[in-house]
Amino acid sequence: MRIKRGVSANKRRVKIRKLSKGYWGAKHREFRVAREAIMKSEQYAFVGRRNKKRDFRRLWIARINAGARAYNLSYSKLMHGLKLANIDLNRKVLAELAVSDKAAFGELCETANKALKNA
Repeated sequence: MRIKRGVSANKRRVKIRKLSKGYWGAKHREFRVAREAIMKSEQYAFVGRRNKKRDFRRLWIARINAGARAYNLSYSKLMHGLKLANIDLNRKVLAELAVSDKAAFGELCETANKALKNA
């Protein structure tokens, strides 16, 4: 008895068409074109997930630097001072403090400055 593959082939095509919903023109109508578009979009998504980490780190560093400059410190001096003072806060938290809680960030900057002078 032979195996008919119509159901599984149709499932595969429907899955691709569902993923390509909203694409313009043949990219959502024709299976071959849709499959290529989906493969390309998955590549972009894969790369984007890695770039997002890079982009956020750059943003956090820019925010920390801007906050530190208000206290006559550069970003690198602030980070070095915090390390000398044994304060382990990641860049995400420091950036949030620099934006939302300037008083707490100011205390951190003063602590870093003291640690730099003592070293």
